[in-house]
Amino acid sequence: MVFSSIEFLFRFLPIFLIVYFAVPFKYRNGILLIGSLIFYGIGEPSYILLMILSVLANHFAAMRIANAWKQEDSSGISSQKLRTIWLIASMVFNFGLLFFFKYLNFFIGIINDIAGTTIWKLVPFTLPLGISFYTFQAASYVIDIYRRKYEPAEGIIDFATYLCMFPKLVEGPITEFDEIRKSLRNRKVSLSQLEWGATVFVLGLAYKVLLANKIASIWNTIMVAGVMGIHPLTAWLGSWGFSMQLFFDFFGYTLMAIGLGRILGFKLPTNFRNPYCATSSTDFWRRWHITLGRWFREYVYIPLGGNRKGKKRMILNIFIVWLLTGLWHGANWNFIIWGMFFFVLQAIEKLFLLDKLEKHKILSHIYMLIVIPVSWTIFNITDLPTLGNYLKRLFFLPVKGSIHVNTLPKFWELLGTYWWLLAICAVCCTSIPMKLLKRFYKTWGCKVILLVLFWLSVYQIASGANNPFLYFKF
Repeated sequence: MVFSSIEFLFRFLPIFLIVYFAVPFKYRNGILLIGSLIFYGIGEPSYILLMILSVLANHFAAMRIANAWKQEDSSGISSQKLRTIWLIASMVFNFGLLFFFKYLNFFIGIINDIAGTTIWKLVPFTLPLGISFYTFQAASYVIDIYRRKYEPAEGIIDFATYLCMFPKLVEGPITEFDEIRKSLRNRKVSLSQLEWGATVFVLGLAYKVLLANKIASIWNTIMVAGVMGIHPLTAWLGSWGFSMQLFFDFFGYTLMAIGLGRILGFKLPTNFRNPYCATSSTDFWRRWHITLGRWFREYVYIPLGGNRKGKKRMILNIFIVWLLTGLWHGANWNFIIWGMFFFVLQAIEKLFLLDKLEKHKILSHIYMLIVIPVSWTIFNITDLPTLGNYLKRLFFLPVKGSIHVNTLPKFWELLGTYWWLLAICAVCCTSIPMKLLKRFYKTWGCKVILLVLFWLSVYQIASGANNPFLYFKF
């Protein structure tokens, strides 16, 4: 089930909210947990048991680690060694499941390609929705208990509610337990919170349905026509079209998740901060998918030594982080190339370029106007020959086998059709919409606009328009 669906908006959500607010507070975590499992089960019924297994395994490991802090094991194993054993066991479980479902076929394919024959057959299964997100949250919880950052959840229902909470279940934001720990035990929902939560949800729905779904037509039109003969300007238009689609798709989902969280009494973390206004790739990743960047910083980069052990070690640590970041997004070579693209950029920036970019704001924005669409082009095209040809067209390089015809009119046709939508997306990429919303959301004029946006979105959904969430694939 997705947020931008008739089933969710007019069936699941109203029924869930009525039950949720009708029961006494002490039962609400249980209702939220049951509702989350139903929400997940409608889309992935075969993998509910996998999620329950993840809850049980990580809760048990965390409790064993917490108990080991308090006393020596009766078998004579030291407290430190026992904690380490349970930490390793938990990480093997979490990332073993992630590897099996997400990367096993990728590595089988590599082995078969190297051998030149089919040594192992691919395993026929689908990727469980949200496994990358809830695996990272479970891992962070056990690691933080090991570090004694906070005490474990007061019961398995609290931990299960944290891990399975449906607003953030399948696309994040990746939330640390400490961020909602107090709210699990004591939360109040005021009319003001409900109003703001509903406002943010509707904005996210509009971004997803009215912007992301509509702007997707640019990229789809170009790919149907074929890469070989497109004009470079058309290639740039397509890359920027997909960049806008991806942003408003993921940002829209995040806003809906944050809005739902606020309605339920939780404050979920910010995941985007105007990333297309960034002045460097380093700055971009402080603004884009903030909670993922935070996870890799806190649980990979800093434990490896960060920038504290010299430049060579810092570059190695950045390489490891970006290799893992690329793999996290998908089991395909283009994601590894995408990760290496940002590794090279960030290494260069940290070594000598970052200071220059910060001093020349106009040049830094021009630099990012090139980096952003190129990066998302690499991210989007999984077929490497097609990716290579598309990148050649972006930089006015000849493509072998292309037909030499005048393709510039196609660029003007697409630009003439979508210029207004691109302009709206460009404005909505800035901080302007959110600033206006925070200032005027209580006014009747703003409420009328939001109501219109909501019903326009519902109309588009009901008409059967293309409506996938891109990050469901990751």
